[in-house]
Amino acid sequence: MKVEIWSDVMCPFCYIGKRRFEEALAGFEGKEQIEIEWKSFQLNPDLKTNPDISINQYLADIKGWTLEHAEQMNDHVTQMAAQAGLTYNFSKSIVANSFNAHRLAHLAKKHGLGDAAEEALFRAYFTEGRNIDDTQTLIELGLAIGLNADEIKQTLESGTYADDVKHDIAEAQYLGVRGVPFFVMNRKYAVSGAQDVAVFNDTLVKAFAGWQQENTKPAFDIIEGESCSPEGDCK
Repeated sequence: MKVEIWSDVMCPFCYIGKRRFEEALAGFEGKEQIEIEWKSFQLNPDLKTNPDISINQYLADIKGWTLEHAEQMNDHVTQMAAQAGLTYNFSKSIVANSFNAHRLAHLAKKHGLGDAAEEALFRAYFTEGRNIDDTQTLIELGLAIGLNADEIKQTLESGTYADDVKHDIAEAQYLGVRGVPFFVMNRKYAVSGAQDVAVFNDTLVKAFAGWQQENTKPAFDIIEGESCSPEGDCK
């Protein structure tokens, strides 16, 4: 069963949601039959990368908050992240447009490394305070998860996967996604936000049961009669 996850690398609740979903999946009996596909989303596509401004100041400016309020909000999110086993260092976070990071993630997905890329990008942004719009940083992150250096450079120096990122965003709009993280299970059930582990677990159970029913071969009570097989046996 496929689980599609729309997220943005700079979304703090997306990383928390990832951990909570992973916890639910770890205890799910059908986990070996779950296929996860990460999808791109940009909360602020027009954001200009600016290493010279703190994330707290950036939020204060765009939200019309005081700097103190922005710091308090991020402190609250930091505590939520800690409960999920994550370390957030907002004081180190660099304001950066995530478009190129999403292009790298699409390259990684091509090689079956989509989840590894998302994890590396989240950690780089929220924990390590790295610039996820910096080419050298993205090359290093890509190499660390097993991508080829030449292919990473070719991707970042061109417009490769730009259309894929835009397609994901357009698809999210078509589906009515208003915020991320957004988890779609078997295209029948959706979970919006960094919900509790129990919510992910319950939705997995329901979606998986439906998927199994859809993919179970029908069992017939057969009344036998004269017939021919593909092997040419007629009797």
